[in-house]
Amino acid sequence: MQPYQILLLIAGYFGVLMLISYLTGKSGSNSDFFKAGKQSPWYLVAFGMIGASLSGVTFISVPGWIEASSFSYFQVVLGYTVGYAVIGLVLLPLYYKLNLTSIYTYLESRFGNASYKTGASFFLLSRIIGASFRLYLVANVLQLLVFDKMSFFGDEGVPFWVTVTITILLIWLYTFKAGIKTIVWTDTLQTLFMLVAVGVAIYYVSEEMGLSGGEIMSFVSDSDLSQVFFFDDWKSGDYFFKQFLSGAFIAIVMTGLDQDMMQKNLTCHNLEDAKKNMFWFTIVLTVVNMVFLVLGVLLTVYAAQNGIDAHKDDLFPTIAVESGLGVGLAIVFLLGLIAAAYSSADSALTSLTTSFSIDILDIEKKHDAKAQVRIRKRIHILMSIILVVVIIVFKYVIANESVIKNVFTFAGYTYGPLLGLYAFGLFTKWKVKDAIVPAIAIASPILAYLISYLCKKYAGFDFGFFILILNGALTFLGLVLIRTQKN
Repeated sequence: MQPYQILLLIAGYFGVLMLISYLTGKSGSNSDFFKAGKQSPWYLVAFGMIGASLSGVTFISVPGWIEASSFSYFQVVLGYTVGYAVIGLVLLPLYYKLNLTSIYTYLESRFGNASYKTGASFFLLSRIIGASFRLYLVANVLQLLVFDKMSFFGDEGVPFWVTVTITILLIWLYTFKAGIKTIVWTDTLQTLFMLVAVGVAIYYVSEEMGLSGGEIMSFVSDSDLSQVFFFDDWKSGDYFFKQFLSGAFIAIVMTGLDQDMMQKNLTCHNLEDAKKNMFWFTIVLTVVNMVFLVLGVLLTVYAAQNGIDAHKDDLFPTIAVESGLGVGLAIVFLLGLIAAAYSSADSALTSLTTSFSIDILDIEKKHDAKAQVRIRKRIHILMSIILVVVIIVFKYVIANESVIKNVFTFAGYTYGPLLGLYAFGLFTKWKVKDAIVPAIAIASPILAYLISYLCKKYAGFDFGFFILILNGALTFLGLVLIRTQKN
């Protein structure tokens, strides 16, 4: 595809999002921005959450992991189902009972103001890093495919910082008025684009390999790359029980304790609708992850058969855009990639605005309705600017790709303190010395990192995703040490 064709495709895509924003954002109230007036149909929320869960990183990376890790990632996905059950049966009833806008206000009622601010701050840090990294990957792809080849700024093409600024500006434009009310609908559309892209990719590649619809699953199941369960080496990061338990806790913290994901659930009419949403979301997400893994086997084998030297994150983009399988595959790949990236980025921007406005600035307690709207709009702009700055830092300051991946991995450490705080709050009746909680929350991920590093260096034990559980356990233990009395 030519750069101008891709640019027209992107323009048309965002045109549709702007139309949705116009139709859903007529009031522009804080009630719509934060909770969508609690009028969202549960089935739209469930479907849209798929796209928010499967970001551009997943869209590109999961198929690329097959060559090195087979289907081991599905062990994590199976763990997700347990985590989502906990969310539906424990966390959602709590959030609806307390009628929360920000889920971190629970920490204030349970422990105190310092704990509340700590939980919200860790979410803000984690979501800024995570959203910036996801957008960085997509912006990099668009830079290579489109903007480096354009001549508006001379022979060097459009500068990366301009690409990033325009990207965030577009997201801001269709979310600034109605926030989560718009996102419930745009996420549904973007999830559809993403799933169509995966389906079309499977069709194109399987046809080229001479596989009919009924033969695809047989081909995949017979492949050495389709091994799901790993019980041989308990020290390995792929060991089943590590992956399964980690998956359960990852689902709890990155969905149930994440303002971004829970804000969508809290827009449903009532608790029963929210539970239905979580149930069907779990089923569909499990199936979709399996489809991504099937695609990964097909892409890996196709690349090997045709001498395509592309691996990991380069595998899917290279085959979709540069292997000569047709412009149709290139179009749906780009649409799927953009949809997967922006369905997580737009909700991240909205949730960051929500959390900072309510949790850090306390606008609902300190200001009248008009002032709240005015402040919220300013915070929305501020968060947009922060995302632009962090993405540019990834590009120009942290240039080594492996370092960037380590930065993204570091974001996972910020969920550990949230896990410990909520577990302590839900499963004990102790109070804590609230003023000391921030120190515990900061010390726990640092200590978890040191333990992980030493275990891998001297014992060959790789915590993998299990580091989240260790991090949460250390936070829980720290809270036990500063407990005061029972409620």
